[in-house]
Amino acid sequence: MNVSGTKPPVSRLVAPVIAMMTVVAASNVLVQYPVQQFGLAEVLTWGAFTYPIAFLVNDLTNRRFGPAVARKVVYFGFALAVVLSIALATPRIALASGSAFLVGQLLDITVFNRLRRLSWWQAPLAGSLFGSALDTVLFFSLAFAGDADMSFSVTYASTGITVPLWVGLAFFDFLVKAGCALLALVPYGALMGWLKPWNGASAPGSAR
Repeated sequence: MNVSGTKPPVSRLVAPVIAMMTVVAASNVLVQYPVQQFGLAEVLTWGAFTYPIAFLVNDLTNRRFGPAVARKVVYFGFALAVVLSIALATPRIALASGSAFLVGQLLDITVFNRLRRLSWWQAPLAGSLFGSALDTVLFFSLAFAGDADMSFSVTYASTGITVPLWVGLAFFDFLVKAGCALLALVPYGALMGWLKPWNGASAPGSAR
C-alpha cells in the first residue's frame, strides 16, 4: 500500500470483494439445509459453518487497508451478493441476508477499528462476535419469522425450553459462529506477517 491516505489499487480489492460475494451467496443457499447428521436438524443449518468466513475476510481487509476501504468492500460485496442470492435463494432470504450482512459487517469494522491497537487477537475476535450476534438476530428474524415451515414449536429436552424453530436455529447458529470466530484467529494470526497493517494504525508496539 502507498502512504497513508492514498487509495489502494482497485485490483487489490477484487479478491476480498469476490470472497465476500461467494461466502454470502453460498451461505444463503446452505442456510436452507439443516444438518441432518447427529440429530442436529432442529438446531443447525450448513450456512452456520460458511458465513463466519466473511468476518475473517472483513478483518483482514480492515487490517491491511483500514476501515474506509473495508467498508467499500462490504458495500460492493453486499450489492453483488444480494443480486446473486436472489437467483440462488428466495428473495426474502436474499434481502434478509443482505440487510444482516451489511449491518453486521459494518459493526465488525467499527469494533475492530476501536480495538486494533490492543493485543492482536482482541480486535478480530470482538468484532466477529459482536457482528455475528447482530447479524444472526437480524437475518433469522427477517428471513423466517412468521414462516409456517420455520415457526413450529420445538422443545429442547435438555432444558425443557420451547421456542419457534427459527429461534432455536438462530441460537445454535450463533454458537457455531462464535466457535468459528475463535478458530479464525489461526489463519488471521498466520497471515498477519504477510499482510502489513494499515499505515493509519501504525504505532510503536502495535502489530495490528
